[in-house]
Amino acid sequence: MMLGALLVASAGMLGACNKNKKPTSFDPGKESTATGMAYNTGGKNKDNEFTVRDFKGQPDGPNLVYIEGGRHIMGSQEEEVLLSRDNIERTVTVASFYMDETEVANVHWLEYLHYVRDSGEQYYQEALPDTMVWAAELAFNDPYIDHYLRYPGFRFFPVVGVTWKQAQNYCIWRTQAVNAGLAKKNGTKEEKSQAESGERIPLESGVVLPGYRLPTEAEWEFAAKALVGTQYLDEMQDYGRIYPWDGHAVRNPYGRQMGEMLANFKRGRGDYAGIAGKLNDGAMITEWVYAYPPNDYGLYNMAGNVNEWVEDVYRVYNYQDMNDLNPVRTDGRYLTQNPRRPKNVEFLDEAKQYDKPNFQSLIDNHVRVYKGGSWKDVAYWLSPGTRRFLEEDSATATIGFRCAMIRAGGNY
Repeated sequence: MMLGALLVASAGMLGACNKNKKPTSFDPGKESTATGMAYNTGGKNKDNEFTVRDFKGQPDGPNLVYIEGGRHIMGSQEEEVLLSRDNIERTVTVASFYMDETEVANVHWLEYLHYVRDSGEQYYQEALPDTMVWAAELAFNDPYIDHYLRYPGFRFFPVVGVTWKQAQNYCIWRTQAVNAGLAKKNGTKEEKSQAESGERIPLESGVVLPGYRLPTEAEWEFAAKALVGTQYLDEMQDYGRIYPWDGHAVRNPYGRQMGEMLANFKRGRGDYAGIAGKLNDGAMITEWVYAYPPNDYGLYNMAGNVNEWVEDVYRVYNYQDMNDLNPVRTDGRYLTQNPRRPKNVEFLDEAKQYDKPNFQSLIDNHVRVYKGGSWKDVAYWLSPGTRRFLEEDSATATIGFRCAMIRAGGNY
């Protein structure tokens, strides 16, 4: 008798718990909390039912690493050698996002070229990197001109000679390619058909990813410093970082690699790699995209190897003309593919103030920021807070890129 009573009581409590259970994105329940109408009824008139698909979270994107966001002191902590004061220290918050663990490599770009051949000869020609960026009047760089992009030995070296615009087009293609693969693998019959025909798969499906894109400057700098590795106790950090690693030097202070360089950069005039027999960074030009230890987010070569394009239009940053939550300065054309996004490139800092037409400045609305330092730069430029700019349709042998992506469905 007592056992029966206990079972009844337990069943009642369980029913009460289930009744009081609140819906979530992962467990929305069987009916709408707004109308009481059932989801996924499976009736004869399926076209008239509201479908709520199973959702297990944002799918994993190839090569992406999760970057937990938070508060960040953005800006240069180094002495301003050029006296530009274009990135003063200021506190910002960056939402969590994803970033490629490596720079986009030559083999990735060759894959891109292979698949866009069907898009027409003009598009294909516009997608070709400028291999002549290696050419120099007083240097024998001809082997790089002919071999760097296509020779198998350079497959996993960072692609260079790509403009900011070309990097944007790659992000768009990569989004389509990855989402088509995800839909074919995990989608419904209709979504698989849409993927086969090149149609857009609805975001409501939950099987596709948000768009790949270039990181904003704030995201890139936050990810490069990786101060998550200096945390202790509750919201405390032992120290800041000049580079994407601990310490004030560019050599490894620990273990068997003690004394070895932590990045690929130019040590001094005419010294790109050191002395034969014990090269100081092992690379006279670029290096394998997985070379050197990753930072505390697991990202490789956030200093050195190649500089990297970011989304932002270049302006001299100050406290007045920036947002302290997810700051960016851009025209919005590529960042969200949303024509309704405010075009804030001119906001509070118009290009006419720089007077480029009369050669008083190099700054206008078509110059983009690049960061990180390269194989051809001295150590000063390895600091994440340093920044430079170049026209968005220009390319060099020292600039590559990596992609980023928002973390959808989260408030941090």
